[in-house]
This record gives sequence, C-alpha cells and structure tokens, in this order.
Amino acid sequence: MAKLTDEQKAKRAAARARREALAAEEEDRRDTERREAWAREGTRLTWDEYKAGVPCRGCGEPMYDGLGSWPGLMYLTEEEKRDYEVMDERFRELHPDCKSGRWGTGGSRVRHCSLCCPPPPMGPAQIEKLTRLFQTFPSAEERKKDLDAWELILTCDHVTTFIQHRENTYVRRVVDCPECQTRRGVVESKRLGPAYTDDGVEAARSEVEQARVVAELTKAKEQLRRQQQRAAATSSRIEELQKQLSLTARDDGIA
Repeated sequence: MAKLTDEQKAKRAAARARREALAAEEEDRRDTERREAWAREGTRLTWDEYKAGVPCRGCGEPMYDGLGSWPGLMYLTEEEKRDYEVMDERFRELHPDCKSGRWGTGGSRVRHCSLCCPPPPMGPAQIEKLTRLFQTFPSAEERKKDLDAWELILTCDHVTTFIQHRENTYVRRVVDCPECQTRRGVVESKRLGPAYTDDGVEAARSEVEQARVVAELTKAKEQLRRQQQRAAATSSRIEELQKQLSLTARDDGIA
C-alpha cells in the first residue's frame, strides 16, 4: 500500500474531524429534544415526589429501591449474579432501542436509561452546598483575567469566537452559531489568546479578527504553494510528452 502524503493525511484528518463534529452535533440535538420533551411532558420528579417514592416517569421503575449498591461484578455471590442478570434483562426489555448509558442512585440497584429517564432532583442539602460553593467563586471582573478567546470553525463553515477559562485546553464539542441561530459541532478550534486586557477591558475584536485573517492567509499561502508545485509538475510532464510525441512523429516520417 502506497504511503500517504502529508496532504492526504491532512485531508483524512479534516474529514475525520468533520464526521466527529457532525456526530456531536446530532447527539446534542437529541439531548436538547429529550430535555425539552421532559419539560413539556412533566417527566422530571420534584424532590417531594422523589422522597415519596414516586417511580421514574421515563420507565416506571423505582428511582430508589433501598437494596444497597451493587458490589463489583467480580465480588458478586451466585445469588447476586442471578439477581443482577434478572435486573439486566429487565433493563434491556424496557430500553431495547435506547442505545444509551445507564445511571443509578447510591444505595440502589435499579438502573435507569440516560436517554429516556431524567436524573433524580437535587435535594435541599445539595442545593445549599452548591450555593455555598458558588459564593466562593471569584467575581466576574476577577475571572476576566483567566479567560481566553478561541476561534472555532463549525460544521456550517461559519467562524465564531468562543470565550472560556484558560485551564480548559479544549473547547466544548457543540456551540451556538450566531449566524445560523442554532447549535453546531466544532470542526476545528484554535486558541487566540486572552479575551480581556489587564484592565479587564474586552480585547479589541480587530485584534482577534487580525489573528484569524493571518491564520487564513498562512493557510491559503500553503495551499497556493502546493497547487503551484502540482502545476509545475504537470507542466513538466506535458513538455515531456510533447517531446516524445515529436520524436515519434519524426521517426515515422511525419512532417
């Protein structure tokens, strides 16, 4: 098998990135539709309903069965293995086409589907804990110095800027496209630099735009260089073939 050229490798990588972005976009669309359906149909349980033992409205199974968490599979007794297999078969009967993950609550053995079963509601203690945690976060002005701007190329081929914390080395797989007014998968991402100046002022969009143009110009120049190389090779081949044709014509006595 012939070794791939750098250009062929780049094309394959770009095609793979686009396929993965489209798959992420489709998954995000499905998740959004699911959440909207839960809200529309009242599928989620309230905390009082959860505490009262109301079963999951997605599959009808208990949200919490009080049987205790499953031990590791290698530590199951023979009886537990049989119970596990029964519950596993039950899950497959309830979710034959979901093709999604499973989740369960601590201290419970019943499993729910990540596609059609909404997670249990947060209790007052969890909400209070999160509230205290949020109160420890730096202010919005303080967080600005840790934010970076990224340039994203989306599946719709639009280019947009996304801002996130500097510690995140990768952007999310799906973002809102301001031009399409819908969510799109991220095909390519590139960090542009700090989103705000040291004074907390948003970095001039002209600088971000300039960085984008410079990147596009560099890419275009490289494409032109490769095209010129191919054109020169083709031109040389044409000249060689024309010479061969002239020699053949003279040998055959053709004027």
